[in-house]
Amino acid sequence: MEKKLDVSMLEPCEPLEQTLAAVQRLETGDYLRVIHRREPHMLYPLLEKGGFKWRCRETQPGRYEICIWKQDDSVARAAIDAERG
Repeated sequence: MEKKLDVSMLEPCEPLEQTLAAVQRLETGDYLRVIHRREPHMLYPLLEKGGFKWRCRETQPGRYEICIWKQDDSVARAAIDAERG
C-alpha cells in the first residue's frame, strides 16, 4: 500500500528527517512515495544503510517522486513495478 509524504515545501533538513522517520513505519507491502523539489542525494546512502531500496524520477521540472521500500519486500517492489509499467 502506498504511503505518501510531501516534503516539497519544507526547509532543509526537515525533508530528510521526515523521510527517515516515515520509512521506519513501513510494514510489509507498504512503500513510501516522497514528493520533493529536488533529488535527495544525501538520503540514498542512509536508506541503503537502513535496508531500504528506492527509485527516483523527475515527474516535471522541479518535482521529484521517490518511491522507497524495504529491501526484502517483494510485495511493495511488485506494486511499484506494476505502477510504472
